[in-house]
Amino acid sequence: MNTFENDKVYVANTYARFPVEISGGHGSIVYGSDGKEYIDMGSGIAVNSFGISDGEWKAAVEAQLAKFQHTSNLYYSEPCATLARMLCERTGMKKVFFSNSGAEANECAIKAARKYGELKHGSDCYTIITLKNSFHGRTVTTLAATGQDVFHEHFKPLTGGFVHATANDIDDVKRLVDENNVAAIMFELVQGEGGVNPLSAEFVAELAKLAEEKDILLVADEVQTGNGRSGMLYAYMNYGITPDIVTTAKGLGGGLPIGATMLGEKVKDIFTPGMNGSTFGGNPVCCAGAISILSRIDEALLSDVREKSEYIKAELEGSQGILGVSGMGLMLGIETVKPAKEVVARCMEQGVLVLTAKTKVRLLPALNIPKAELERAIAVIKSACAEE
Repeated sequence: MNTFENDKVYVANTYARFPVEISGGHGSIVYGSDGKEYIDMGSGIAVNSFGISDGEWKAAVEAQLAKFQHTSNLYYSEPCATLARMLCERTGMKKVFFSNSGAEANECAIKAARKYGELKHGSDCYTIITLKNSFHGRTVTTLAATGQDVFHEHFKPLTGGFVHATANDIDDVKRLVDENNVAAIMFELVQGEGGVNPLSAEFVAELAKLAEEKDILLVADEVQTGNGRSGMLYAYMNYGITPDIVTTAKGLGGGLPIGATMLGEKVKDIFTPGMNGSTFGGNPVCCAGAISILSRIDEALLSDVREKSEYIKAELEGSQGILGVSGMGLMLGIETVKPAKEVVARCMEQGVLVLTAKTKVRLLPALNIPKAELERAIAVIKSACAEE
């Protein structure tokens, strides 16, 4: 049997895959098993920060593989310690817990917030406010945190202790604070799976003010927005706030699984030995890849991300068949006249891979996508949106 047949028979039916088998690639060009070439505008859903088979990343990973591929967290390893230091120095956070994914990073943040609430405000201080239309993961607890009913179907009862406020409505948040004993407010600065919708600057500023007044932790879920994707190292830096906890994953590893929960001053010592753990968290190979990625996300690259973002918006906004463009940096959503899935199919036919988010076409290209390839891709997207 070929790959398509094997997948259909043996892989759990959880993905509505596109009819493309990726067989290789380099940078922002990927190849299908049929030999067709595509410009990749999804980067593995914001994972391949520097594209496919990046040479510097690959060298860092291979160098660590030649030393040792894994050790348990009962022992020290240099890549884990170095990456934690780099993250803290770049963000001002104080400690890092490593895991394997964004959902696990968010689980750790929830545990930290609930322990803080218990220590500071009593055992009944455990409620966490999240936002409607959010997405925080697919575990039973992070599904409960996710503010979309569609993800809750079939999996109830979910973990209790979460309430959902309307995004950009500070009065709704305040109502929930008054009605509950709240330990934390958890949010994405740009709601990715919810349709690539940024929070307003005014709302985020009010959240920070409210949290300070009430001694409520601010938890920024930067699983998708982090690691340069927004045009800053982390999206909260666009808003002038300092969260108490920052979670991230996806683009940090450059293609290897890693999650990180960064703990600020209030919660830096919230965990004690045995209170949390992960077999593969801080894996030296994953950390070596992440060190390579993080070390190259500098101001020159971030400036380039912001310039490319403005170029994409300028090209697409007002074009035939396009109603609007939302998002930040190289995390953009295109509202189209045609159904998004139809646009995706047309783009694929013309050699460009794009994604969807709700009813929008979603773009998440590699941070260093060459301008010539970006221009070709945007021309195809414009054509696909305009075609009758």
